[in-house]
Amino acid sequence: MALGFNLDEVLEMAIRIEENGGAFYRKAAGLQSDTENRRFFEKLAAMEDGHKATFTEMRNTLTDTEKGGTVFDPQDEVSLYLSAMADTQGGEGSPSVADSLTGNETMEEVLNTAIGLEKESVLFYLGLKDMVPQKYGRERIDHIIREEQSHVAQLTSLLGKIKSG
Repeated sequence: MALGFNLDEVLEMAIRIEENGGAFYRKAAGLQSDTENRRFFEKLAAMEDGHKATFTEMRNTLTDTEKGGTVFDPQDEVSLYLSAMADTQGGEGSPSVADSLTGNETMEEVLNTAIGLEKESVLFYLGLKDMVPQKYGRERIDHIIREEQSHVAQLTSLLGKIKSG
C-alpha cells in the first residue's frame, strides 16, 4: 500500500513527536538529583513544547489544499497509521525512549542519546518529505526539518559546554 501524505498529516505527526520528545526530557529532569541538571532538562522539555506550538500554529494556518486528502480514507486509517509512525519512528518521537531512562545515565549520556534521537528525526522527516505531493505542502516540511536540525545544533552546543567544564 503506497500512501501519500498532506502537510496537515505530517504536522499531526510532528506534534505527536514533539509531545513524546517533551516526555523524554521531563522524565530525564525527574530523574536528576542535581537541581541545575533538572532545570536543564526542564528547559529542553520547554523547547520541545515550543516546537509543538510552532507546528500547531503552522497547522492552524494551512490552506484547504494543504489539508486535502491524498487517498480515500472513510475509516480514518491514515490518522491511525500516522500515530503509529510517530510513536515508532525511532527518534525522539518514540515513547519507549523516555521509558528507557533509568536515572543512572550521566548528563553526557542523556545528551548523546538526545542528539542521536534528533538526528533520526531529521532523517525521518527527510524521508517523509518525499511522500508528500508538491501541491499538498511538501516545501513547508523544510520548516520542520530546520526546527529538528536546530535541536541537534543546540544540544551539540550544550554537550560541548558540559565536556569543556
